[in-house]
Amino acid sequence: MSEKCSKILVVDDEPDLQLLMKQKFRRQIRKSEYEFFFAEDGVQALEIIQQHEEIYLILSDINMPNMDGLTFLNEVQKLNRRELKTIMVSAYGDMENIRSAMNGGAYDFVTKPIDFNDLETTIGKTLEEIEQYLTAVQTRQQLEALNYDLDMASRIQQKLLRRDFPVYTNDARFHIHAGMLAAKYVGGDFYGFFKYDPDHLVFYVGDVSGKGMPAAIYMAVCQTMLKAIGSQILSPAESITKVNRMLIPESDITTFVTVFYGVLNLTTGELSYCNGGHNLPYLQHADGSVTELEDVGGLLMGKFDGMPYSEKTIQLKPGDTLVTFTDGVTEAENSSAEMYEEERVISYLETHPKENTEQLVSGLFEEVERFAGDAPQSDDITVLAVQYKGG
Repeated sequence: MSEKCSKILVVDDEPDLQLLMKQKFRRQIRKSEYEFFFAEDGVQALEIIQQHEEIYLILSDINMPNMDGLTFLNEVQKLNRRELKTIMVSAYGDMENIRSAMNGGAYDFVTKPIDFNDLETTIGKTLEEIEQYLTAVQTRQQLEALNYDLDMASRIQQKLLRRDFPVYTNDARFHIHAGMLAAKYVGGDFYGFFKYDPDHLVFYVGDVSGKGMPAAIYMAVCQTMLKAIGSQILSPAESITKVNRMLIPESDITTFVTVFYGVLNLTTGELSYCNGGHNLPYLQHADGSVTELEDVGGLLMGKFDGMPYSEKTIQLKPGDTLVTFTDGVTEAENSSAEMYEEERVISYLETHPKENTEQLVSGLFEEVERFAGDAPQSDDITVLAVQYKGG
């Protein structure tokens, strides 16, 4: 309100008051800081308020014809406009009516004969209160709009991350399950999977730097590119190399993504994979032992053009399960600032050798949550598990 004209309604049946108000506040009127409206009674004042909703401050006499000030104040309160403040004016000795006015919702009062210096101070103080209230309302509305946008973004992101498990129920050669828990409304972690053809399953897990809306937008770009390129190129290394090149123009100085990308031959059990700076997955063998996949190198994506990416092919046996995840799992902290770390992931997999992919994913989430306790979640958490059942 300090940067625009404050509109003030004066309600009084004394003809000289209008002239006095204009004279006293001529400087503010000339600078368009104040604009005054005048009414002779409460009935006329209510009409003016209906015509000018931008009026936020009322200066009203108590003793007026047609509708007295107390009745007018009661009608103003019925408008349910919390930003509309009323200063009541009455004779110095009329404390009973002044008390009634304050109990009835008046913001402040001044006494007659009016001390215009005191009135100026009172008006200024009241306008500051109104400005603070309007600012708070505007901030709340902006937060509500932001929360709505974030909720919609979260819904959209959840649609990008397939959750309608089980999938490919007519193909008994594999099982797959995944989950993502964002640290905020939306996150930068993602996963995806699809069939390249009837005999090849493509799957990947990624982690975008940062959290919140910027990471979520970049995540959507990565997700789209990986699926589009992976649908055309079977080689993991070639796919990652091309996506990396495409991501560089979309990245700023602080943005990058790590990705583990695999292709499983559902007939032979051969797994080809490429790693773009991501956590190495663990292979839970059918006999219950757990090993880490061999590192094939590969830097994070979206930063360095022309960087080589390699791939490796290993043989899975029926019952082998590959578990890949983001660092939100291993770097989850408890209240003592201890991290969950890789050793606990290995221990969990070794002690749950007979579980299916859904049980492994949900169980690992529960283990991390139990470990963290009351400590706040600082990063997105994502787990994807693929079990080869045999061709």
